Amino acid sequence: QERLVESGGGLVQPGGSLRLSCAASETVFVFSTINWYRQTPGKQRELVASITREDDTRYEDRVKGRFTISRDNKTSVSLQMNNLKPEDTALYICNARTIFGNEFWGQGTQVTVSS
Repeated sequence: QERLVESGGGLVQPGGSLRLSCAASETVFVFSTINWYRQTPGKQRELVASITREDDTRYEDRVKGRFTISRDNKTSVSLQMNNLKPEDTALYICNARTIFGNEFWGQGTQVTVSS
């Protein structure tokens, strides 16, 4: 079973920045669309950002201009988060959906935005 591992979460003040990373095998990433979701208690999991095999990117409207998803190398995808707001507080979870019909999830990394 392929495994995705997130890192980079933490406590940050409003207006601050964090960079989240999602690490997995080259095989997973080269054949997958990579998605960052976020989850808060009592809320449905929300798609925040996506990057396709062709490097097409999509963002949830509330994070446009603040978040950037990118393929840093063959084994890592990052989510740069700038000008963070309290409403960005959530567990951020990395997801890979392959062209073969497989889907993989990480355990998530917690982001807390508070003064």
